[in-house]
Amino acid sequence: MGLLVSLIVGLIAGALAGQFVKGRGFGLIGDTIVGLIGGLIGGLLFGLLGLTDNGSLLGSIIISFVGAVVLLSIVKLFVKTA
Repeated sequence: MGLLVSLIVGLIAGALAGQFVKGRGFGLIGDTIVGLIGGLIGGLLFGLLGLTDNGSLLGSIIISFVGAVVLLSIVKLFVKTA
């Protein structure tokens, strides 16, 4: 996947995860970073389960979203939000 596509997937996944976890988000750059890190976490988790996205854009977004939700849930355990 190209860098631009990875950034777009990260932005989408981070923004969706921020809404799902009921946070106020981290802004454009923060949501993108959360989505990219979430993509790594999601890729690891789905890889352990033997599941892949088979190169599809939607699959990449779903995997990144799941990883970003996991990441934000862990962050919420340690950071108190208003």
